[in-house]
Amino acid sequence: MLNVFTLSNGRLVQVEIDQLSDLEQLQPIWVDMESPTREEKRWVKQHYGLSIPEDATGEDIEESARFYEEDNGEQHIRSDFLIDDEDESRSVRVAFILNQRNTELKSCGVLFSIRDEDIPVFRLLRMRARRVPGLIDDAKDVLLALFDADVEYSADALEGIYDDLKKVSAQVLEGSITDTYAQEVLADIAWQENLNGRVRRNMLDTRRAVSFMMRSKMLNAEQFEEARQILRDIESLDSHTAFLFDKINFLMDATVGFININQNRRVSQLTVFGVVFMPINILAGVGGMSEFSMMTSGIPWPLAYGALILGMGLVGWGTYVGLKHVEARKAKKGSARLA
Repeated sequence: MLNVFTLSNGRLVQVEIDQLSDLEQLQPIWVDMESPTREEKRWVKQHYGLSIPEDATGEDIEESARFYEEDNGEQHIRSDFLIDDEDESRSVRVAFILNQRNTELKSCGVLFSIRDEDIPVFRLLRMRARRVPGLIDDAKDVLLALFDADVEYSADALEGIYDDLKKVSAQVLEGSITDTYAQEVLADIAWQENLNGRVRRNMLDTRRAVSFMMRSKMLNAEQFEEARQILRDIESLDSHTAFLFDKINFLMDATVGFININQNRRVSQLTVFGVVFMPINILAGVGGMSEFSMMTSGIPWPLAYGALILGMGLVGWGTYVGLKHVEARKAKKGSARLA
């Protein structure tokens, strides 16, 4: 898809392109290629003399080769943009080509972007640039506005992470969670940790792209100040991601701790049952011996075995009460130490 934008009364206006002749009649400031066909690439190359790398949006490009300037004055920037979907969070690479110096080329003053899929940040910028006059003056403003919108989109993602962690924290700190719910909590925490990491990496990438624009001396004084403000916003988001990482680690440790407490409680219950039934098992073994029949030969067997069963019950009950009494004393001593 070939999206071509021109400026009209200080607003971005999208123009439909059906053939090469349509492109020749325009003087755009932004040509956005979303999953472009070979024919659309040929139109752009033929009309603007633009060299579009075959691996423009490839993920295997070395980090050092993502920001550079060609001999003909074309500046190439490859930057990642965040997509925070409900099903999956991911980063999508976008290639930008900008020529601000070689006036002999028709590409001078036009921003070219190549991407493989729709990105929310691009939709956000198009909406703003159509509604707010004067937001965009040239191609450099478009690129800066995209990076600024990406920072804002990442900030919204961080707010979503914080809101989700706030709900999880309220449930975890109540202290009454089952193992099943704890597994759900851990899965949710892992999801938020992954998204937080992607936001942080995305901000690092945006910082490098904006810094490249500032070093290349392509920006005027006003645009340079806008770039500095974007870097300041990234710094604040970076510290917020660090805070969220700490909160995530705390919640994960607390959840795992409650799982261990639940397991220890079950082990303790099994231990109590084992201790309670130990004397009962001894009495049951005695009742099954032939000597017991000899000792109770003068007593009717219903009465003898009834007395044995009653004795087993009393011994088990006494053992259980004794264990509970010991646990209560230990708990009382622990509370006294804390006080």
